[in-house]
Amino acid sequence: MTTPEFPGAGSQQTSPNHPPVAQSAYEASTQTLPPRPTKAKKPLNVVGLIALITAVLGFIFACMPGALIVGWILLPIAFVLALVSLFQRDKPKGMGITALILSIVGTIVGVVVFFGAVGSSIDNALGSGDTKVVAPSGDAGATNGGAAEAPAAKTGTRETPHPIGSVIESKDWRVVVNSVTLAATDAVVAANQFNDPPAAGSEYILVNYSATYIGDDANGQTPSFVSVEYVTADGRTVNSYDKNVVEPDPISSNALYKGGSATGNQAFEVPSATAAQGVLAVRAGMFGDKVFVAVK
Repeated sequence: MTTPEFPGAGSQQTSPNHPPVAQSAYEASTQTLPPRPTKAKKPLNVVGLIALITAVLGFIFACMPGALIVGWILLPIAFVLALVSLFQRDKPKGMGITALILSIVGTIVGVVVFFGAVGSSIDNALGSGDTKVVAPSGDAGATNGGAAEAPAAKTGTRETPHPIGSVIESKDWRVVVNSVTLAATDAVVAANQFNDPPAAGSEYILVNYSATYIGDDANGQTPSFVSVEYVTADGRTVNSYDKNVVEPDPISSNALYKGGSATGNQAFEVPSATAAQGVLAVRAGMFGDKVFVAVK
């Protein structure tokens, strides 16, 4: 006689080929998880902060030629404090690293500023003291006669520059500024297709000058030994190489021998509003005194 099966009874039995059913996801989710540990905030690195402040001040002073010594005192202090801050346990290192980098960069900047100031002093001291200037004459740029006026250091200044056409003569060179062309932007830009226009608020001017070698060097000298600079109304120096352009009729850099002369232009990018208020600073040779010449 067959035993009757109750409805649903077979579904309650576990099949020998299947493992027991695992714990439901709901039951697993009801378990309480332990709280996550909170990370303790690191205390302020006071030494690193002091090192950073000292490094910033040292960097600023290192950029000032007149206060350079202060920067050289502060920057080593900042360097040492930065190293100390990096070895403190459980303290943030960010400010110490920044101070360390800033103190090193500041020292490099200070060295550059120092040598720049020394170079400027040497440049001003290179003047031989025997440069002479005579008033303009019709054949000033071509004559072989020497200048006979008092040393240039006792005559023209920025406030009272020598006029265009004055003969500036040192032991080795005779230099004459023949002309100054203001608002020469179109001529300079047209001189070469790669010449860039001046910056906004600026213009090109052209300085035409003659350089005659009157020295005794058997190998001659190049007119590059003669320097012409433009000094703005507010006292800034502008060099012709500050803006890389090819001038119309540039002055030659080939060597000249005694009696040889070269004439040509140099272009300067100057402020348009005060272009006529600047002056030229001319040095007749590497060891010549600096002489100021008007631009108009």
